[in-house]
Amino acid sequence: MGHEDVTHSHGMHVVRHGPRQAPPLLLIHGSGFSGGSWRPIVPALSARHHVIRVDLPGHGHSPPAPSYDVPEQAGRLAAVLDELTLGPVTAVGHSSGGYIATALAEQRPDLVGALALISSGPSPDALLPQPAVLRALIAPPLGALVWPVRSDSMLRRGMTSVCVRPVDIPDDLITEARGIGYRTFRTVLRRNTAYIAERSVPERLAALGVPVLVIFGAADRRWEPSSVHGYETVPNARVEQLPGVGHLPMFEAPEKTGALLLSFAAARR
Repeated sequence: MGHEDVTHSHGMHVVRHGPRQAPPLLLIHGSGFSGGSWRPIVPALSARHHVIRVDLPGHGHSPPAPSYDVPEQAGRLAAVLDELTLGPVTAVGHSSGGYIATALAEQRPDLVGALALISSGPSPDALLPQPAVLRALIAPPLGALVWPVRSDSMLRRGMTSVCVRPVDIPDDLITEARGIGYRTFRTVLRRNTAYIAERSVPERLAALGVPVLVIFGAADRRWEPSSVHGYETVPNARVEQLPGVGHLPMFEAPEKTGALLLSFAAARR
């Protein structure tokens, strides 16, 4: 895939792809993943955009942080964009990364020209019962015991348990996922829930008034697929459901996901 530059900024591992003069596209991964989760669609995106993908604190190649509150995560990203003198960007978030993208637009509307949310549950009541392998990895008290001894195979099963289509999770993404600590992960999940419990994502987006693209797998196994209709109340929102796709559209339907993002970003120029 190649990259132009790898650096660390404000406690985050940052990778930049594509021509620097092209419109900037910021990619924010979900909990338990890393910037590597965007690899299947980066080549298509970076052909037309300056793509910036990050490892959030405590994930991938980024060290832990004192706080994982969603607004503070967004504040760190704002500092990265300021340092890189980038903005406004099209901010793209997968799952809980969509919350951080939304919070970034709330805090710094000057930095965000448009938002794309992929598989981002709108509110806590949309959460589905989680697959058994995820419960074993995450839920206390068993999770705390399993976490230090989890195998690559178990991590891969955990990632793919929210998918519908067969996907190939590369070894380097498994290695990056292994670096997150159990307490860090549990804290991140709690802070994400607190953010959407305080105010749903559609409510937050409606108050922003920026163009929004929502991509949701019609067979998502983490969030109730029908909950995506809550986003239809958001002015300037385009909602796309992908038939036969689960929680990881970047892996399950990379061509379609990339095409939707490119079309959305092109309309913002």
